Amino acid sequence: MNQPSNITGRLLENLTVTVTHAQLSSKYPGWNRTNETPSFNRLYFIDQGEGKVIINGVTHYPKPGQLMIMPAGSTQTTETSHENPYTRFYCHFDARIGEWPLFHSSNKLYISDAPDPDAVRLIFSDMIQLLHNNNVISTLRIQSSLLTLLALCLESGGYNDFMQEFIQSSDQGKLAHVLNYIDERLNKPLEVEELAELVHLHPNYFIPYFKKFMGVPPMHYVHLKRMEFAKKLLSFSDSSISNIADQVGMELAHFSKYFKKLSGVSPSAYRNSTK
Repeated sequence: MNQPSNITGRLLENLTVTVTHAQLSSKYPGWNRTNETPSFNRLYFIDQGEGKVIINGVTHYPKPGQLMIMPAGSTQTTETSHENPYTRFYCHFDARIGEWPLFHSSNKLYISDAPDPDAVRLIFSDMIQLLHNNNVISTLRIQSSLLTLLALCLESGGYNDFMQEFIQSSDQGKLAHVLNYIDERLNKPLEVEELAELVHLHPNYFIPYFKKFMGVPPMHYVHLKRMEFAKKLLSFSDSSISNIADQVGMELAHFSKYFKKLSGVSPSAYRNSTK
C-alpha cells in the first residue's frame, strides 16, 4: 500500500499553473515598490545588480545568479541601486492545488543559487518568447518551463519540507488525513460517511468540500486510486487477477467490469500490453 509520505504527491496531482506575464528588465524605477500585496506570485532570476527585498517584514539581499519566489498575498517592499540596478528575468504566475494557493501569503521568500545560470536564462528567454504565441504547444511549454524553474528554486534552496509546510494549515491537513486514510485502506470497504467523519463534516458538506480541492467526488477518487493501484500490480507483480481484485477491495466480476470501463481494456489485456 502507499505510505503517508505519498500524500504530497496525491495533492500535487491536482496542481494547476498559469503564467500571465514574463519579461527581462533592467529598469531602475520598475523594481522599487513599497508595501505591495500582489494577487499573483512572482518568480525572479537576478542576472546583475544589487538591491533588497522585504517579505512580510523579513529583509533579503538577492545576488546575481539567484532564483526567488515571492508569494502572492505577501507584503512586499523592493529596492535596487540607482547606480547598479537589478537586471532580472521574471514572470507573474498562479499556482494552485484545487482552490488552494500553492504559495500561501504567510510563507517566506524562497531564494536559492541557480545551479546552472545559463540554463535558467535560456528557460526564461524561451518563456518570454512563447508568451507571444497563442497556441496549445506554447502553453504546454510555458507551463513546463515554470514548473522546471520552481523545482530548481525549491530544490537548490533546500526547501525539502515545502509541501509539509503547505499541508500544515487546517484545510490542507484535514484533506491530507483523508487521502492518507484512503491510501491505507484501498483493500477494505470505504463509505463516504466514514470519510466525512474523519473531518467532522456531514456527507452533504463533505462531498462538495472534497471535490472542490481534488476535482472529483470522494468515492470516485477512491475508485480511481484502486484502479491506479491495480495497474501497478498488473504491471509489476505476478499476482493473479483474482488476488489483485482482493487487494483493491473488490469482487472479481465487479473489478473486471469497472477496470474495463475505466481503462477500455480488461485487466488481463492491460497486463499483456505492459509486458
